[in-house]
Amino acid sequence: MEIVKMIGLIISFILMAISAIMIFDARKITSERFSFSDQNNGTKWMKIGGFLIFIIGIVLLFFII
Repeated sequence: MEIVKMIGLIISFILMAISAIMIFDARKITSERFSFSDQNNGTKWMKIGGFLIFIIGIVLLFFII
C-alpha cells in the first residue's frame, strides 16, 4: 500500500509541474505548437487548462495523503 501512495504522490507532483509550465509559458507554447489565428484566445484556453490540471493534481494529492 505504501508504494501506491508514493506513485500517487509522484503523479500528482508531475501534474502540478506540467500545469505550472502551461500557465506561465502559455504564450510561448501556443506560438510554437499551434497555428491559431487568434493567439490571445489560444493562450487563454491554455492557461485555463493548466489551472484545471493543477486543481486535479491538488485533489489527487489531498485524497492520497
